[in-house]
Amino acid sequence: MSKHVLVPSAIGLVTLGALAAGGYAMASTATEPTVENGSAGYVAPSRKSEGKLSFTADVSDDSGVREVRVIAWPASSELDPTEQELRYVDKATCRGTSDGTSRCTYTLKMTQRDAADLAEGTWYVSVLATAKDGDTTFVPRAATFDVTR
Repeated sequence: MSKHVLVPSAIGLVTLGALAAGGYAMASTATEPTVENGSAGYVAPSRKSEGKLSFTADVSDDSGVREVRVIAWPASSELDPTEQELRYVDKATCRGTSDGTSRCTYTLKMTQRDAADLAEGTWYVSVLATAKDGDTTFVPRAATFDVTR
């Protein structure tokens, strides 16, 4: 075998090995879930109907979405929940919209009595999204809305 063939073959072998290893690393690299298009709102209750606090977002992960936990809190309270605290709050309802993406909605019904205790002003929604492979994403302020009377 001539040196002209051996050297390029060795370089080709190293290049192919590097590409294969890089491709393997890319394929095995887990991605964290993403939370996009988050929106929230508040509808005050009336004598005739319940009110509600709602939050909707598109959540994606290459492994799929296991769960999304949501909490709303008034900016005036300075609560600022942590990722750890969100592991124990309510879950949103998620429905698959495409491969790996779900539309997740959280709704909390409000009576006039419930609404009377709500702080007026700006509120934030914090979200903890968990993928089927266990990866998580914490979004401390996924959406903002106002509570008025």
